[in-house]
Amino acid sequence: MQFKYPELLWALFLLLIPIIIHLFQLRRFKKTPFTNVQLLYRVVSESRRSNSLKKWLLLCTRLLLLSALVIGFAQPFFAGKSALTARETVIYLDDSFSMQAKTENATLLSTAVQDLIKTLPKERTFSLFTNEKVFKKVTVKDIQNELLTLSHTSKQLKLGEIGLKASTLFTDSQHTIKDLILISDFQQWMATNPSDTIDGLRPRLVQLVPERLENIAIDTAFISSRSPENIELRAVLSSSTETENIPVSLFNDDKLIAKTAAAFGPNKKAEVSFSLAANEVINGKIEVSDVGLAYDNQLFFNINRKERIKILAVSDTESDYLARIFTKDEFQYAAFSPRSLNYSMLEAQNLIVLNELKAIPNALQTVLISLADRGKSIVFIPAVEGDMASYNQLLANFHNTTLTQAVSATRNITDIAFSHPLYQNVFEKRVTNFQYPKVSEYFRLRSRAPKALSFEDKDAFLVGTDGVYIFTAPISKENSNFKNSPLIVPTFYNIGLNSLRLPQLYNIIGKRVSIDIPVALSKDNILRVAQPGYQFIPLQRSFGDKVSLTFDESPALDGIYGIMEGETTLKSVSFNYPRDESALVYLNMDNFGAETKHRSTTDLLETMEKATKVTELWKWFVILALLFILTEILIQKYLK
Repeated sequence: MQFKYPELLWALFLLLIPIIIHLFQLRRFKKTPFTNVQLLYRVVSESRRSNSLKKWLLLCTRLLLLSALVIGFAQPFFAGKSALTARETVIYLDDSFSMQAKTENATLLSTAVQDLIKTLPKERTFSLFTNEKVFKKVTVKDIQNELLTLSHTSKQLKLGEIGLKASTLFTDSQHTIKDLILISDFQQWMATNPSDTIDGLRPRLVQLVPERLENIAIDTAFISSRSPENIELRAVLSSSTETENIPVSLFNDDKLIAKTAAAFGPNKKAEVSFSLAANEVINGKIEVSDVGLAYDNQLFFNINRKERIKILAVSDTESDYLARIFTKDEFQYAAFSPRSLNYSMLEAQNLIVLNELKAIPNALQTVLISLADRGKSIVFIPAVEGDMASYNQLLANFHNTTLTQAVSATRNITDIAFSHPLYQNVFEKRVTNFQYPKVSEYFRLRSRAPKALSFEDKDAFLVGTDGVYIFTAPISKENSNFKNSPLIVPTFYNIGLNSLRLPQLYNIIGKRVSIDIPVALSKDNILRVAQPGYQFIPLQRSFGDKVSLTFDESPALDGIYGIMEGETTLKSVSFNYPRDESALVYLNMDNFGAETKHRSTTDLLETMEKATKVTELWKWFVILALLFILTEILIQKYLK
């Protein structure tokens, strides 16, 4: 037993007062002036014994009464070992899309919020954070409205990030108990090695799991084929359970234009196809309906009016291979010799290919440097026995590049930089045994540009990024068989596509993406991106005839957005939430080094409350004091 005010126990010394008074009263006696009669003497003796017993009883009662009052005012209580230690509480509440899964009649998130509001002590101070918001040193009353209106987000912190963020909300005090509560469904992709993710903290875990692990998601959509008349759009769906089929609808804006059924195979995957008119502008939405998560039941996409990318080759040699790569349906390709080239045409091009020029005239160098500064893309291919001095005069302006030596030796092109922007998503797996193309002569160089292709001795064959790409060897058939290699098509095709980054079918929110809009803006004008009720201004850079938009954190909502100049819509662009949370696969909580593990927030908070509960006893001592007062009254009244 412990006392809230132990200093009041000194008042127990007051018990000496009634004891001393009683002892003095026992020393008093009276003489009886009666005759010495035996009967009378016996009566007097019995009366004295009765009176002495009454006094002893009254003394005990008063001592107990005073003791009960003193102990009651000292406020005794029973408490656990850690009940009196100061505590800090930090709560992580998962508000990601996977918390849309339902338990009984509510989502996992709303169930967790209701349990927190009902169970957390009203006066307790704590800190709470979600995947996007932070509430520091608050009470339930302070944030009740924010919790009730909390919406789901596409962002999901990994377990390591949760631990780091929680650490910033605790103080540095060594004399407090730090309670970290994690409330989540704990999807498997949140961690690869759960035992090492909470950075030394031993959290209390609440894993919320839906009643039914059912969800159907639209994973992706893509154009599988094109013809002059039609486009075939294909969508891929997945199910977390065995499903026979489900209706799939296709909308253009708000108009239903097609409907089909998705039949799932043994791998729980399904594909559906839609045929669309080739020249039609589509602001599309593919939609399904299921009882699982809601965020992945629709996928937005848009097909804009096709714009051909303008490419011009300046060549001293045959360049028909470029015409076969840059086809008319996607590109507007033209080729000129240096003698017939009108420099004014270069301003309108997106990509300029310097194809094996023996030398680069100074006037052309000046124009190319100016165009590169304004966002134009340039490809440089040297010629056999080319003028290295004129080459270096131009290349010094791009990635600080210098050709250092001409080498006459056969080299195989063996190394592909799969992470280079030109080759991302080109290969299904890393190829190591392809038929190596080769060259007979090449130039060694020094450059800050990253390598895209390299020879077997690690010398560069192709370097470049940000719109400038430099080959170190001629690719004419007299010097190389690169034209016959499968590598040539994705290399030049992606260079061409990157010279004017047109909107894709759709983009993923949170992934960095750049889009070029072919428009000339006045000095003070900017482009904005908008949908009904929501708009933002993306990061943008204006060049002479185009504006480059970069999307990173924005937008926050999925949907189809218009890229606006004033009130004019220049293009449409679609954004969808990432589908990482669609697979309802959860972590095994037995792998966590946790303090406690629970299936409900209420259960955890009640367990914590019991561990910190203090049983107060002062009321019982007050009751005892009242009983002793009643006992004294009865003794005084009935004991003569």
